[in-house]
Amino acid sequence: MSRSAWRAGTLAAVAAGGAGYWAGQDGVPVPALFEKARTELLHWAPHPAEKPTSPPAGATGPVVYYRDPDGKPTYASEPARTADGRAYRAVHAGEDVRFETNEPEIETPMQASSATAVAKRIRFYRNPMGLPDRSLTPKKDAMGMDYLPVYEGEDSDGGTVEISPGKLQRTGVRTEVAERRVLSMPVRAPGAIEEDERRVSVIAMRTDAFIEKVEGITTGDHVHKGQPLLRLFSPEMNAAAAQYLTGIGYEGARRRLENLGIPPEVIDEIERARKVPATITWSAPSDGVVVERNVSDGMRAKSGDTLFRLVDHSRVWAVADVSERDLAAVAEGQTATVRSRTFPARPFTGTVARIYPHLTIGTRTARLRIELLNPNGDLRPGMFADVEIATGAEKPVVAVPDDAVIDTGTRQVVLLDKGEGRFEPRSVRLGTRGDGYVEVRDGIAAGDRVVTSANFLIDAESNLKAALQGLSEPKPTQGIQAAAEGKAP
Repeated sequence: MSRSAWRAGTLAAVAAGGAGYWAGQDGVPVPALFEKARTELLHWAPHPAEKPTSPPAGATGPVVYYRDPDGKPTYASEPARTADGRAYRAVHAGEDVRFETNEPEIETPMQASSATAVAKRIRFYRNPMGLPDRSLTPKKDAMGMDYLPVYEGEDSDGGTVEISPGKLQRTGVRTEVAERRVLSMPVRAPGAIEEDERRVSVIAMRTDAFIEKVEGITTGDHVHKGQPLLRLFSPEMNAAAAQYLTGIGYEGARRRLENLGIPPEVIDEIERARKVPATITWSAPSDGVVVERNVSDGMRAKSGDTLFRLVDHSRVWAVADVSERDLAAVAEGQTATVRSRTFPARPFTGTVARIYPHLTIGTRTARLRIELLNPNGDLRPGMFADVEIATGAEKPVVAVPDDAVIDTGTRQVVLLDKGEGRFEPRSVRLGTRGDGYVEVRDGIAAGDRVVTSANFLIDAESNLKAALQGLSEPKPTQGIQAAAEGKAP
C-alpha cells in the first residue's frame, strides 16, 4: 500500500472513530485531534516517488491560500517563495491537498468514508481558547496551540452552546424536566378580627319610657333570642295598645304598635288577652353577647336612647390589608386561611367575601374581608391575624423552577438541554408563580429539560458566542474572503 493510501486510511480511522466523543486525559475534543493528525499527515514529507499534483485540469476555483511546496506548516495569503526560490503551492477553494504516486491506489470502504469527511470544506479556523479571532488559513495562537477548523454545516446554530462533560461536572450544571402542575401562589397580609356588621342588634327606644326593671344581665353575658332583658312603662305605648283593642282588626292600630318597636310577641299577647299591660317586657331580638348596656332600674329613657347592644360572634370577619402590588392576584371567592396570634397552630378557613373599592392612601393597601365560622367564640374582635390567600391557576400548567429562568430585564430566557452537552437559550413568556415554580405560557413544552443550576454561566457563554459571531467576522483581506466564499477575487 502506498504512503498516500496509508495517510488516507489513517485520516478515515481518526474521523470515523472519534466523531461525537471526547478523548485524552486533558479533555481535548476529537475534532482538534483529527485536525492535528490531518495536518501532521499532510505535512509529512512526500516520498521521492511522489510529487505534489498540479491543480485539477479545468479547475476554476479561486485560490484560498498558498502553502509550502514541501508540506511544511508554512502558509501565505499571497504568492510567496521558499528560501531556495521555489514557489509556494496554490490551494484552491474546496480543494483538498493530495499527492499522486506511480503506485496503484486501491480505495477501501474506510477510505471512501474518509474521502467524504475530508471533502468537507473548511469555512474558517477559530481560536482554540474561544477568543474573538478567526483565520481563513491554519495558524497557531501565542501559546503554540493550533486553531480549530470549522467546517461547512457546523456552527450553524449561533445560539447553541456545547460544553464538555468535564466542564459540566465542574460547574455543577443541574437540569429538570418541565412538567404540568397546579401552581399556588399565596398572598400573605396582616389583618385583624372584626365583628360581622350584619349580626349586631341594638335595642333603642322610639318613644319616652320609664325603666321598671332590668334583668341581671351585664356586659359580656351571652343571651338567647327571646330572653327577657327589661320591663318598662310608656304612656304612648299604652295609648296605642288601647286603641288597638277598641278597633280589633284595624290594621293601622297594629302598625302603630310595630312602629313604636314593641316586640311582636307582646302585640300577640295584647290581642290574645285583650288587655293593656301595665308594663311591657322587652326581650333579646337574637342570640349574641352583650357588648353594651346603658340602662338601669328606674331610669327614664328618651326616644333614641340605646339601651343594649348585642353582637352574634358565631360568624366573624377577618379584615386584611393587601398591598397594591398583590391586589391583581386576589379575587372574591378565593379560599383564605387565617391564623390568629392567640392560636397560631389553629388555622381558620374562609372565603374572600369582599374587596373594598378604595385604597388606603398612606399605606397603599386595599382592605378585604374574609368570612369565618366561629361557633365556639374562639376568635374575638380585635385579635391580630395573619391571612394567607390561595391564588394561582386552578388547572395544571407547564411550569419550570424559578431558578431556571434568567430575567434580563427586557426578556426572560431558559436554557434548553438538547443532550450531549449542547444547550440552547430559549425566550419564554411567563405566567403565574407559586410553590417555587413559574408558569411558562410560550417557548417550551412539557417534557423539555431545562437547566436549573449554573445557567448564568452557560448563558454568559452563549451571549459571548453570539457577540463574537456578530462582531468578529473575518474581514476581507486581499481577496481571501471572496475566495473563501467561492467567488472570484
